[in-house]
Amino acid sequence: MSNIYTIRAILCGQWSSSERLDGKTVIITGANAGIGKETAMDLAKRGGRIILACRDLGRAEAAQREIIEKSGNTNIVTRKMDLSDTRSIREFAELINREEKQVNILINNAGIMMCPYSKTADGFEMQFGVNHLGHFLLTFLLIDLIKRSRPARIINLSSMAHKWGWIQLEDINSERSYHSRRAYGQSKLANILSIRSLAKRLKDTGVTVYAVHPGIVRTELKRHMNLALLISWKIVRPFTKTIVQGAQTSIYCAVEPELETESGGYYSDCKPSSCTRAAKDDEMAQKLWELSCQMLGITWD
Repeated sequence: MSNIYTIRAILCGQWSSSERLDGKTVIITGANAGIGKETAMDLAKRGGRIILACRDLGRAEAAQREIIEKSGNTNIVTRKMDLSDTRSIREFAELINREEKQVNILINNAGIMMCPYSKTADGFEMQFGVNHLGHFLLTFLLIDLIKRSRPARIINLSSMAHKWGWIQLEDINSERSYHSRRAYGQSKLANILSIRSLAKRLKDTGVTVYAVHPGIVRTELKRHMNLALLISWKIVRPFTKTIVQGAQTSIYCAVEPELETESGGYYSDCKPSSCTRAAKDDEMAQKLWELSCQMLGITWD
């Protein structure tokens, strides 16, 4: 068994840095559990002001107490935000724009995976609505503050699962046919494509952006897996990442100084990684951008 964990450590990669975030503000969505919580814990230890943006305030406040206790950093705050409801996102952003002087790092971490078909409060397919559109709108609403906070960074958590889907422009909400795996893949592909588009629009602004594949991590996301996938999961589980390991690439993209001149890339195991041809399709990225703006009723040139 020790050999299995040695192999896993080699495959997962480890990274460490003494970079500090004193005087900087970080927003992390879905930071009450899993990778988001571990990312918040690490960045709190670096001295940053950490805003936990979560749907469940009770769980967020429990995470807040734990992070304060373990990090010794009391500058940890919770704010309610439900990514499945654009009104909640707008209320959160309005509060941040009013109360915060800066946002140096935005980590769009929250996500749902392979859930049964359902729709958001605004009628979007749930996975596309939460994983992509919710974070797209949040980034739009905070972008002026982020620009004023430069140098600043925006990180989207994507996944190797972007290989599972494609952007269905004519059926973006999967109303004609729904397959939970493909819909999840579409949302994760959208996370990468939106980062590519953002990098171009934010060139020379002092804001850099990154897409991250955290790896195959033991989190709560697997709760909607079917029996076949759960069996596969049990087989590969010894080679999967712990939550601490899964958070490393998010942390790397948030603080690594050498990335200050890099933007728009896809990262895994704390280094640049390869993504599919579909994830590099700038024409589709532009079409997705326009469609996302249309669906959300915003103008973002």
